[in-house]
Amino acid sequence: EALQKYQNFINTATNEQLSKLFGTKKQDIIEYYKGNLFDKEIQKVIERYDGVAYDYLNYTKLNNQAQQYIDQNLIIFSNLFGPVLAGDFGLPDYKLKQGEKLETFIFEKFYKEHFTSCLDEYLESEDILDLRAGFYEKFYKINKPYTTMKFIKNGKVVSHWAKAYRGIVLAKIAQHNIKSISQLMDLSFENLTIKEIIKNKLKTEIIYEII
Repeated sequence: EALQKYQNFINTATNEQLSKLFGTKKQDIIEYYKGNLFDKEIQKVIERYDGVAYDYLNYTKLNNQAQQYIDQNLIIFSNLFGPVLAGDFGLPDYKLKQGEKLETFIFEKFYKEHFTSCLDEYLESEDILDLRAGFYEKFYKINKPYTTMKFIKNGKVVSHWAKAYRGIVLAKIAQHNIKSISQLMDLSFENLTIKEIIKNKLKTEIIYEII
């Protein structure tokens, strides 16, 4: 339903509307992405995405066992597709600026309403490490105890390195086949030291100082 609404909007949108939806003014990019979504090249989910965290995860350089861990354990929240498993295959090339909506249709609200019960069931017996950026919390509220991480330097959150360390941490977790939060707590990360652990209701936040 969400994908069809996206395609229907693209089919009739003005160039200005497409520029806003895609988050770019470059005409060649607009021309490419305004075509049929379902005709675009498809890829494995984890290989579709880039950005700082994915650069530092460096998925293609991980060994087969670590890649398999990522494939089976990482849920990525897509602006357009909602929650998708890293190892799933068949995600077409698309563009949708974070937070954009189609008139009254709001993607994050749609996925939260229709996918929450599925994710609750899928994650029921799992330990959860939530590495999402804040915006993606709008897609799904975790309804059981979970752990998050915050990365600070000189007492301040540093945007680039916070993203980078999400990728670094995830790569090391995969390399060590971490199965539980207790195993995670025994894992050390280069240039990171635990400054504080804050528990608030269902959430346990590990605050790392970048050294």
